[in-house]
Amino acid sequence: MYAQLTYFDGPRTAEQIAAADFAGQNRIKPAVIRVPGFLANYVLRQSDGSQVVITIAESEQSLLDGQRAIMATELLPGEDPALLPGADRIEIYPVVEHVDAATMEVTR
Repeated sequence: MYAQLTYFDGPRTAEQIAAADFAGQNRIKPAVIRVPGFLANYVLRQSDGSQVVITIAESEQSLLDGQRAIMATELLPGEDPALLPGADRIEIYPVVEHVDAATMEVTR
């Protein structure tokens, strides 16, 4: 497994957060859901609007394919590119350990 951390540094305005949420649900999620190998996605947000998106996939290639799928999307009607500056940085890591909370089994 591989994990991608996508950082959106704050502060971000309420308008930027709303635009990002709309894009995530209506444009980005539909694009990446079709990419084979995606396993999970977590969105973490601070009170200043800064955000980290953690995506888990079966392979590094799945994450790269997901990035390409997102970049290939066109803005939807009403989306303002000024409110969607993009990620500040993206990092990909191999997953070296996973703990299943239900069983407390460790997979390496």
